[in-house]
Amino acid sequence: NTIEFTGALHATVIKQVRLKNPSKKPLIYEAILRGRDADDFSLPKGNTVTITPKKQASMNVEFTIRFLRPAEAVLLLTSHGIDAATLTFSLKSEVKHIEPAGVTKCKSPCYEL
Repeated sequence: NTIEFTGALHATVIKQVRLKNPSKKPLIYEAILRGRDADDFSLPKGNTVTITPKKQASMNVEFTIRFLRPAEAVLLLTSHGIDAATLTFSLKSEVKHIEPAGVTKCKSPCYEL
């Protein structure tokens, strides 16, 4: 699965990963960010999520678009306790538009003898 972070340059984008627990025991997942641009992504609510039996929970992933080139990382969710599947998500960014930070006017002669 791929989670795409799209927006303006310097914008902060938050995406939610929804996790379901179909078992009768609570699941605890630990999230790890890996890859070339993993430091640009963050987990603002922490890197651990607990999912009660037969319920669902969500985890926020935050990214601030700092560069024009696409950023890439992997979100890896490993379980603790019972044997649950390890989940991986590909994280990718794309700049959709650029808004100017400001406009500066300057006046100078084009040519002087």
